[in-house]
Amino acid sequence: MIRKLLKPWASLRLTVVLFALSIILIFAGTLAQVHEGIWTVVDKYFRSVVVSIDLQIFAPQDVVKIPGSIWFPGGLTLGVLMFINLIAAHAVRFKLRKKRIGIILTHLGVILLLVGEFVTGIAAKEGNMTIREGETVNFVEDIRSTEIAVIDQSDPVDDLVVIVPEHFIETGETISHGLMPFTIKVTEWMPNSQMLGPMQAPESRKGIADTGIAKDLAAMPLERANGVDGSTVDAPSAYVTLFHGEQRIGSYLLSVYIDQAQMVVVDGRAYWIELRFARTYKPYSLHLMDFKHDLFTGTQMARNFSSDVRLVDEGRNVDREVHIYMNHPLRHAGETFYQASFLRDDSGTVLQVVQNPGWMIPYISCTVVTLGMLLHFGIRLVPTLGRRSK
Repeated sequence: MIRKLLKPWASLRLTVVLFALSIILIFAGTLAQVHEGIWTVVDKYFRSVVVSIDLQIFAPQDVVKIPGSIWFPGGLTLGVLMFINLIAAHAVRFKLRKKRIGIILTHLGVILLLVGEFVTGIAAKEGNMTIREGETVNFVEDIRSTEIAVIDQSDPVDDLVVIVPEHFIETGETISHGLMPFTIKVTEWMPNSQMLGPMQAPESRKGIADTGIAKDLAAMPLERANGVDGSTVDAPSAYVTLFHGEQRIGSYLLSVYIDQAQMVVVDGRAYWIELRFARTYKPYSLHLMDFKHDLFTGTQMARNFSSDVRLVDEGRNVDREVHIYMNHPLRHAGETFYQASFLRDDSGTVLQVVQNPGWMIPYISCTVVTLGMLLHFGIRLVPTLGRRSK
């Protein structure tokens, strides 16, 4: 009965169809990166059940217009079906024989590769830790998401921080909370923007903000960064108006370009507000003792980036100094810290922090596939050589 149920799923025709659909999806996802960011494409095309593919991606927009879109199975659907197809094929058609060991190992490696992608898609997290020399940082920033932070520093021991996630900001609705002394009305949300000075801004963008340290600046909306812009990332900004009850406090320009919180006074008491990349606070801290940016002699080409940091994790009784440089990351508490970039004036480092419980699976998978192929061709080669020698 089980074999009868699995037989349709073990079809070689289904395998061919799934491979063909996967090729089309990968092609469409690659083209989509011209208009959308890499991570947007990954989530939309390769980690979704279904995806609506805009037909315009298949032709230059300035040459021909192709209206409409088509629904297509997403990467999650195709991956699950491939997994089922491969398992069913082994259960129905393949038998455990000596001559088949290589093929079985090869397919096992492919199964592990699919499992590794599922684990990565579900559990992997990554972000940046930016540290200036002499500073200590205990949080990771996700440059793909932003938040508004309202900070109350009246307690001498701990700050009270209320976070407004991005999905509340982009709705444009009035935001309120019992822990916030004011309400926030988002008057304009810009997922990507550029900051202009008072002499650069056009008249239509002047005076939108009338309060705060950025009232003389202006933010202009930009197209979102796409997959062909290299290392360019979105720099969000927002114009917000704050109210205390029915009383208007003022309009503020909030932006990730502004690296300090802005003061808001309510009933004679100071609060702080800022728009920043979403933070995840950690039970450990890193102190940057020294950052080095070495160049090849006589050029501006980077030869090496390196960071000397002090890792302190009281919960794990860790206090040690670590040297992080390219291809030699720090591993701690299930996370890996890579030397990713640096601040423009070489005053600090940018570490990429990756948490991926399935990071070893692709390595194991490739090893198993390689071993399987070697065994398969070796088993086939020996009898062939024997017959030729006779």
